[in-house]
Amino acid sequence: MVADAPDSAVLFEHKAGLALHLQRPLDGKRVEPALRLLRAIQSNRRMVRFLLPAVLAAAALGGEPLYELSGQLLPPARAAVSLSGTARPFTAATRSDATGRFSFKKLQADDYTVAVFIPGRGEALRTVEVGPSTAGSRRRVSFTFELKDSDFELAGPVRRQHSVSTNELAIPDAALREYQEALKDLEKHDPEAAVKRLEDAVRIAPQFAVAWNELGTIAYQTRKFDRAEECFREALGQDPGAFEPLVNLGGVLVTLHKLDEAVDYNVRAVLARPNDALANSQLGIAYFELGRLDLGQKYLERARQIDPAHFSHPQLLLAEIHLRRGERREAAAVLEEFLKYHPDWPQAAKMRQTIGELRQ
Repeated sequence: MVADAPDSAVLFEHKAGLALHLQRPLDGKRVEPALRLLRAIQSNRRMVRFLLPAVLAAAALGGEPLYELSGQLLPPARAAVSLSGTARPFTAATRSDATGRFSFKKLQADDYTVAVFIPGRGEALRTVEVGPSTAGSRRRVSFTFELKDSDFELAGPVRRQHSVSTNELAIPDAALREYQEALKDLEKHDPEAAVKRLEDAVRIAPQFAVAWNELGTIAYQTRKFDRAEECFREALGQDPGAFEPLVNLGGVLVTLHKLDEAVDYNVRAVLARPNDALANSQLGIAYFELGRLDLGQKYLERARQIDPAHFSHPQLLLAEIHLRRGERREAAAVLEEFLKYHPDWPQAAKMRQTIGELRQ
């Protein structure tokens, strides 16, 4: 999908779609699998493409290096911590100890969302890249999450814990067991098995909104975008107050280029959670694709401020906006920030060359 511009252009291909929220009951865990865009930034003279190869999203399990993520919460706190892949269906969960330390092992290279849930404070999210440059020779990524009050979203997790709908109360144990087993399948990198279990769960309990949202997330990551839209609409229909299927539906609508409707849902998501990086980024992308660059810049900048490492990569579109306006140094600055957080970007060398040219 190409957006034409007088002075520059950006080529979009949503490799795994806009990143998604995955609702988890009881402890505030959620997964946000992945925005992957093939992009090109073009000056008047030439186009330099910053491509994310398809092999990244479909990397084989065999032979691929595995990494460890060693995390530290500051100030130290006991918390439920979940980790979510953004390019492939994956989720895992653990708890931090009294010193605020936690770890995840046997991770494939990817951008991951770390979700921290502390009772009484809520849920906070941050993106961390796991790969060769961030891990070093020991294949261990050290990650410090400095927790601020403004990082936490309390309403959604508390609603999920303490406001159980009649539909949710009616979910049979058999459906809940299938859901929990599906999560184990995802931790084992077996999305096919997870889908079968989730489909059994919604067959047993069609009102199981969380399972519908999970099905949509997996469909989205595996590029079954029409199916993803269907699942997110079903999840939202079953639980109209849920944030996760709301923002997820907004994402898949951008991917499907249903832009007016995408704006509507993403506006609702931003109003519901103004500090959610994903909602702001998706709204910025939708406005950008509609040619409303001022609004696009506003929400992409907000996403960048909330989580500068965010897997939706707001800096790339911000650079495109600056280039369209002839703001070469500003474009160079946001691209440089992007590489700070994503040093293993496949076309990093070309991007550094372009940054140098933009500063001449």
